[in-house]
Amino acid sequence: MEEIKPYTTAEEAIRDLDNGGRFYNLFTKAEDDVITAAELSKFSGAFFGKQQMILFLEMALSRLNETDKAEVLSKLDESLHSHYQTYKPQTLASLQANEKGKLTSSTIITGIAKLQQSKSYLNGFIMIPVGKAFTMVPIMDLYHIYEFTEEGSNYQILMAHSKVQTKLNLPETQLTVGGVWKKFTSSYGENTTMTQELSAGVPQSYEYINSVFEKLESDQKTTNYLEVTYFIE
Repeated sequence: MEEIKPYTTAEEAIRDLDNGGRFYNLFTKAEDDVITAAELSKFSGAFFGKQQMILFLEMALSRLNETDKAEVLSKLDESLHSHYQTYKPQTLASLQANEKGKLTSSTIITGIAKLQQSKSYLNGFIMIPVGKAFTMVPIMDLYHIYEFTEEGSNYQILMAHSKVQTKLNLPETQLTVGGVWKKFTSSYGENTTMTQELSAGVPQSYEYINSVFEKLESDQKTTNYLEVTYFIE
């Protein structure tokens, strides 16, 4: 998870993004009025993830007026423009506009994050590959979990970011965050039998875990959360 400082002018954005890419991008030139995926990857630090790069770009341009933003986007080459159209994140005016979230889609939302410290707060698991099998790991062992609310509203969503990737905790103030909707199995005291089948730390085959996930989904026992990649304070 990283903090983004949004651009205030098109000139500033184009200067940073039209950078020539990394040394091995032999056919990419700096300051040629064309922004390529290699150049955006270099500046954003996203080596392989097209979706992550486009999320970075959209948030970095979020404070520009429509004219300046259009000028920057006009510099994208054909390939990067195609990626932008495919992975452009949804910006929500309200948390309630997308209660469950569309899985695997990018979303940008604004609200206040409140860190949940207690491991008993959320009884949820995610799948982690172990060799050729998978094991279930409590989500709070790997992620910082937040309740994310709108100012002046009691409505909230769950939000998370990896403890491994960053030690940074989000401040409890008004933030704009960007991430991807994911899900985990959750019990809340209702799935005791099912979650016992998926004992944490015990490797299980993918087919077995997938069958349990299907049962959980059919019973609506999964919970969606936004895995945060970037934020703007």
